Amino acid sequence: MPVQRLNHAVLYVRDLARSLAFYRDVLGFRVTNEIPGTAVFLQAEGSTNDHDLGLFQVGPGARPSEAGRRTVGLYHLAWEVDTLAELARVRAELDRVGALTGAADHVTTKALYARDPDGLEFEVSWLVPAALITPELTEGAPLTAPLDLDRDTARYGASTRGGVGVSVPA
Repeated sequence: MPVQRLNHAVLYVRDLARSLAFYRDVLGFRVTNEIPGTAVFLQAEGSTNDHDLGLFQVGPGARPSEAGRRTVGLYHLAWEVDTLAELARVRAELDRVGALTGAADHVTTKALYARDPDGLEFEVSWLVPAALITPELTEGAPLTAPLDLDRDTARYGASTRGGVGVSVPA
């Protein structure tokens, strides 16, 4: 039974309303279903999935996640956007709300890193389409370099659909 893809993620959060506002207003998720005061199910803007993210409230007494510092656990989720223009828009929003923690060029992936209101880390990325991944692009390139969205936009175009042939069927 080979796994095909991740269907959805579920996060435990302290304050459901606060987390819902973040994922809805900053990242553009929309509510598909909810259990008032307990859980909310969200769909990514370009998705046809029943839900891509579930948020379950555990209350204000919940301690911060210690995953990666003192315990094992999930490091981060990665959300994919279609274009570099959208990645730039998300970067501006994350920066505006003080959630942006970093950005990196991983050669074939252009990535932003951020934290949600509970400090849970996530990535928002644009993937170079498979047809544009050449030996000249990848050979000898560092695995991580500073992200330069202006340079990447000039190279690939602001509206080039990312991930085609990689995470999106060609």
